[in-house]
Amino acid sequence: MGLLTRDYETAPCTVEVSHKFDALHAHVRFDNGAIIHPGDEVLVQGPPVMAPYGEVIIEQRIARITRASAIERLWTRMTGDLEFMELCEFSFSEEATL
Repeated sequence: MGLLTRDYETAPCTVEVSHKFDALHAHVRFDNGAIIHPGDEVLVQGPPVMAPYGEVIIEQRIARITRASAIERLWTRMTGDLEFMELCEFSFSEEATL
C-alpha cells in the first residue's frame, strides 16, 4: 500500500438486521477476521436486506473492502474527532434556584 494507492479485498461476512421494538440495528461481521481501519470503506454485495417488523434476518454475503491510502488514513484520524462532534446534541438549560 502506497501513499496514494488503494487496495481492494473481498471477505465473506454475516449480515444481521433486526427490526424489533427493543432492537433496531444492522451489523456486519467478517467471517475471515478482516479488520476495518479508519478511512476504509465496506460495500456488502447483494440486494438490500429488509426485515419485517418483529423479525431478525441473518444472511451470508460477500463484502468488498476498499482500503484507504496512507494519506486518507492519516486525514481520517486527524479529522474524525471533529466530525464526531457534529453527531452530538447538546442542551443547556438554566435551572438555577436561589
